Amino acid sequence: MRVYVPLTLAGLAQAHTAGEVGPGPLTAYAVTPGLREWYVSDDIEELEYAALSRASAASLRMIAAVPDLPRRRVVLAVDVPDGDAVADPDGPLDHSSVGEVRIAAAVPLAKAAAVHVDADDAEADVSAAADALGAADHGDDDAQFVVDGAEDHELLWFGVQEIPGLIA
Repeated sequence: MRVYVPLTLAGLAQAHTAGEVGPGPLTAYAVTPGLREWYVSDDIEELEYAALSRASAASLRMIAAVPDLPRRRVVLAVDVPDGDAVADPDGPLDHSSVGEVRIAAAVPLAKAAAVHVDADDAEADVSAAADALGAADHGDDDAQFVVDGAEDHELLWFGVQEIPGLIA
């Protein structure tokens, strides 16, 4: 199963040094029954893109929580055995948890398929979105517009072998 693990550039650097993403439990996003129902599509590429988007929103939340982090969203695409990624069927079904899964243990970086990272030109919008996230969560439409501005930036695809250049 392909899962999308939200990270920051600092988290990616730690994973690169350790050779794994962890420790567990990890929160990731995947094509779950809940995501299929929410997204209403049978196209696996669209569903995987939706899971990637959910992970990128979670990465934004990580960035917002630590103001001195570089303002670029990071998502690591990892392949894990199907049984390792578990959705909580009894969890709250709200927009932020759609597609969310838990992975009990650390995941070797060797299982990573790709890294998705914001381009440099997205930093200003991602920074503004991180700053506006709290107000957006409380219903401020102007702040939500700022947060949506970060989502207008597509994450770039990088091979795992390119991680040293991303974290340099």
